[in-house]
Amino acid sequence: MRTTRTAVAATAAVAALLTAAGTAAADTASPSATPSGAPSTAHKAQKAPKFRKAPTGDGARALCKRVPRIDARIDRALARLNGPDTELGSVARLQKRVDNANAAGDTAVATYLKDKLTYRKSLVPTLNQRSTDLDAVRTWCGTQDFTAKGATK
Repeated sequence: MRTTRTAVAATAAVAALLTAAGTAAADTASPSATPSGAPSTAHKAQKAPKFRKAPTGDGARALCKRVPRIDARIDRALARLNGPDTELGSVARLQKRVDNANAAGDTAVATYLKDKLTYRKSLVPTLNQRSTDLDAVRTWCGTQDFTAKGATK
């Protein structure tokens, strides 16, 4: 393990020296080294960032296409959260773990699990609200005609 750290440190030091030497060489190059109209090679390594076009719509067509999958994912999450204490990820299972930690006198573990339980319980109303909102989106999507532009099979 020690030789690996030494090798990594040596490689990093060599890379830093080579980078510094290359930068110093680029700084000392005369301006007449390149033709006046040609771009400088010193800036070739720095590529301009690629930007995407700004959105022109609200993404309704794509959202309407994904509604069934989103609904299934929300339903799976709610079923897991509302499941019995034998189901991984359920509120009941985590509550039982909190109770077990309290019974064993593990206050640090119990505190950690209580915070986790509070968060998990807060997911249930959030997911229920998302499901209700998604029902409204599904209804709206049914009234739209998306066949005019970019129709899918």
